[in-house]
Amino acid sequence: MKKNSFFSSLPFKLLVGVILGIIAGLILNATDSSSVTMGILNIVVTLKYVLGQLINFCVPLIIIGFIAPSITKLGNSASRMLGVALVIAYASSIGAALFSVAAGYTLIPHLSIVTDVDGLKELPEVVFELSIPQIMSVMSALVFSIMIGLAATWNKAKLITGLLDEFQKIVLSIVSKIIIPILPFFIGLTFCGLAYEGSITKQLPVFLKVIVIVLIGHFIWMTLLYVLAGAYSHENPWEVVRHYGPAYLTAVGTMSSAATLAVALQSADKAKPLRKDMVQFGIPLFANIHLCGSVLTEVFFCMTISKILYGSIPTPGTMVLFCLLLGIFALGAPGVPGGTVMASLGIITGVLGFNETGTALMLTIFALQDSFGTACNVTGDGALTLILTGYAKKHNIKEQHIESVDL
Repeated sequence: MKKNSFFSSLPFKLLVGVILGIIAGLILNATDSSSVTMGILNIVVTLKYVLGQLINFCVPLIIIGFIAPSITKLGNSASRMLGVALVIAYASSIGAALFSVAAGYTLIPHLSIVTDVDGLKELPEVVFELSIPQIMSVMSALVFSIMIGLAATWNKAKLITGLLDEFQKIVLSIVSKIIIPILPFFIGLTFCGLAYEGSITKQLPVFLKVIVIVLIGHFIWMTLLYVLAGAYSHENPWEVVRHYGPAYLTAVGTMSSAATLAVALQSADKAKPLRKDMVQFGIPLFANIHLCGSVLTEVFFCMTISKILYGSIPTPGTMVLFCLLLGIFALGAPGVPGGTVMASLGIITGVLGFNETGTALMLTIFALQDSFGTACNVTGDGALTLILTGYAKKHNIKEQHIESVDL
């Protein structure tokens, strides 16, 4: 990796946006409410509103672009091993999400989160409202994606499948060339407003505690995955996980499951309990559909931000629905930095009811620790591949001799 690659990455840009936004907000907070200060704040809240409208407009497009093509691709294969891989990847993501929910309800009430607004300054109203309505609601986009994907698969509609693939590429271009470049500005403006109000200084210790809790949760979940995989396959899971050090560190550095794939293949190939054909099949597949660490992180962060901004944690029923849908989105999310949270913006706003400020906080905190969530995803892939190996042995599936690739 190039030495300057981190400085051009999204997390670094977001971090700069956060720092500059907080500094600007604190300076404005310290000054008197002069006409100049209020004029600057008017610009801040107006730009934040317009950028938030643009991001929200793209949410249904992202849902359709990620979910529908993923269904057509997965549905066209009748492979039994693919079905097993999908089930265990979804089960791992859902399990991690529910584990995070349980931890959230247990720990978040004890984090001393300040939810009152006493003593906070008020931001001025938006100067003008440039409304950019979505082409359809979030839930409509989700249902449409599922139905069109399933129907295209059932009818073997090659034309629609091809169009969905092209649409996915278009949406990825929108995300990479429009949404990602404006995110640092949107985040900076959001934190400028929060710093001016005075809420940032009150909640910063909470965010630091939450990040530590999430990192501990990653290691607990990885341990559980490997214990279950070892028990099912009757193999020593340590013989797999001990080779994953390079892959874990690479994932921390790249913040991308896709970018870590070569090292992950090399690490898994050294593990004697793993069948070579399962490694060649499972590791690339899980790099794109198994995002347990990212899901665990997102759920806990969403619960914390909901408590901070809206004064309460969502109800258990809402969180269970959110987790079930998030598992689906995780299967269709791209293995790139921030892919999980970008793909799930729809249910963050639609199911949890987050506004622009909540979305901005979610994107920022998630991106700043995304490398560790990705490392958990990649390391967990080894456990799922061990389960695939055990399944193949139990069902007498013959090993396919695949030539090793020198990585």
